[in-house]
Amino acid sequence: MSALRGAAALLAAGVLWEALVVLAGIRPDYLPRLSDILALIATVPEPYVEGFLRTASETVLGFALGAVVGVVNGVLFKQSRLLRELVFPLFVISQTIPVIAFGAVVVLWFGNTVFAKALIAFYLTFFPVTVNTVHGLESVDRLQVNLLRSFGASRLQLLLRLELPAALPQIFVALRLACTLSLLGAIAGEWFGDTVGLGVLLLQAMYNEQVPALWAAILVCGLLGTSFYGLVALVERRAVFWRTEL
Repeated sequence: MSALRGAAALLAAGVLWEALVVLAGIRPDYLPRLSDILALIATVPEPYVEGFLRTASETVLGFALGAVVGVVNGVLFKQSRLLRELVFPLFVISQTIPVIAFGAVVVLWFGNTVFAKALIAFYLTFFPVTVNTVHGLESVDRLQVNLLRSFGASRLQLLLRLELPAALPQIFVALRLACTLSLLGAIAGEWFGDTVGLGVLLLQAMYNEQVPALWAAILVCGLLGTSFYGLVALVERRAVFWRTEL
C-alpha cells in the first residue's frame, strides 16, 4: 500500500508540474515541461542509464563500507570508553572538513576511479552510523543485560543476541540518512573530473546551459536516491520486524 501511495503522489506531482508550467506560462529556460524532460531522456537514454549505473555503484560501495565501519566503530566505542574519548573527537573534527576539500585530496590520491568516489561517499556515511550505533547500544535495558549475564552469557553473546538487535532501530535511522548522504558524496566526487556519472551530466548541462538536460539529470538523481532509500527502508521493515510502526 505504501508503494501505491508513493506512486500516486509522484503521479500527482507530475501532473501538477505539467499544469503549472503550461498554465503559468513559465519559460522553458527556467522550468521545462515534465513531458519535454521525459522525452529528452527517452530520446537519448544511454548517458542517463550509464550515469545511473556508475553513480549507483559508487553510492552502494561507499554506503556499504560506511555502514560496516560505522557499526564496528560503535561497538568498539561502546566496549571501550577510553577508545571513544581518544578517537571520537578525531571523527568529529573530520566531519568539519568540507566534502569538496576531502574529495579533492581523495581524487589526487586515487585518481578518477570508482573507489575514489566510493571513498567520498564513505566519508559522509560512517559518522552518523557510528553515532547512532553507540546511542542504540547504550539505550539497551540494563535489566535485560543483567538477566542474560545471570544465565552466564558472554560479552559476545550479549552483543549478538541482545545489544545489536535492540540497537537496530537506531542504526537504521542512521542508515536511511546515510543512503542519501552517500549519493551526495558520489555525485560530488564526480565533479572533480570524470566521463561517466550523474554528477558529470549535471556539470555538463550546467556549463552548456542546457536546462532540459539539467532537469533530466536531476530527475534521474532523484530516481536513484528514492530507489536506494526505499530499498533500505524495505530491509529495515524485514530486520526490525517487531517495530510495526516503521
